[in-house]
Amino acid sequence: MTKFVRQLQFLLFLLPILVIYSLFTIFPLVKAFFLSFTNFNGYSKVFDFVGMKNYVRIFADDAIISAISYTLFFTFAKALLVTVLAIPLAMILDQKFFTRNLHRAIFFFPSIPSGLLLAYIWGFILAPMGSGVFNTILKGLFNIGPQPWLADPLLAKLSTIVVATWAITGWHAVLYLAFLQSIPKDYYEAASIDGANRLQQIRFITLPLLAPAMTISIMLLITGGLKVFEIPFALTKGGPGFETYSITQVIMLRGISETQYGLASAMSVVFFLIVLAIAVFQVTVMQRREQSMQ
Repeated sequence: MTKFVRQLQFLLFLLPILVIYSLFTIFPLVKAFFLSFTNFNGYSKVFDFVGMKNYVRIFADDAIISAISYTLFFTFAKALLVTVLAIPLAMILDQKFFTRNLHRAIFFFPSIPSGLLLAYIWGFILAPMGSGVFNTILKGLFNIGPQPWLADPLLAKLSTIVVATWAITGWHAVLYLAFLQSIPKDYYEAASIDGANRLQQIRFITLPLLAPAMTISIMLLITGGLKVFEIPFALTKGGPGFETYSITQVIMLRGISETQYGLASAMSVVFFLIVLAIAVFQVTVMQRREQSMQ
């Protein structure tokens, strides 16, 4: 069998997935890019070419500007909090103690239900009325009156970030745990013999060898954060005002509810470019960091 025939066989095996990927990914992207230059309303078969009008409207819409600002704040705050919490949690779960597996399951569990379900549950906990679980605890322990956790602009933003962080930290701790267990114990034994304390072992052994895990974890956090929809929508419906509007929520609102499909397509294109630029920048920086730490 010649080399050409073998390569042809490989390509034939790849052909079905290439067709499916083109049909469900490439074609919608190209179509959205085309419709972003039109006034298509999503229903009519007749629409006109409007040039860059939709792209200009994006930056004149207060809801869209607020959505971009909130989504970026949510994404980077959540990525920072999850990373800061997940690495120490993974180190604790890597220790040998009797209920280790039970604790791993407990911390991993919040990542299993959908974000929408978790947010509805947290909606009762953070209810701004005096009957809310959190407000009841504050009243009983510290005699503090009801706090508008989901009605105040700043508290609403922080509440959505805390709930999202709580939901996903265990999942990323398990990711770091998998990388921690691949680090040879010999490294720590040799460091102990040389007199390195625990903090020095973490600084010079654990963190450098966790660099690939951090690249993967942060990339997933950033791309997932930019696409956030369920938790802010279920907790606040985007309010108060436009304060917790996410980009995906505004795209669906403009495209489906307001039948401005052309404008929604233009927003989708801009959103795609933002996600692509941030993802490429993050992976490039993190890979250079990995090389510098090795």
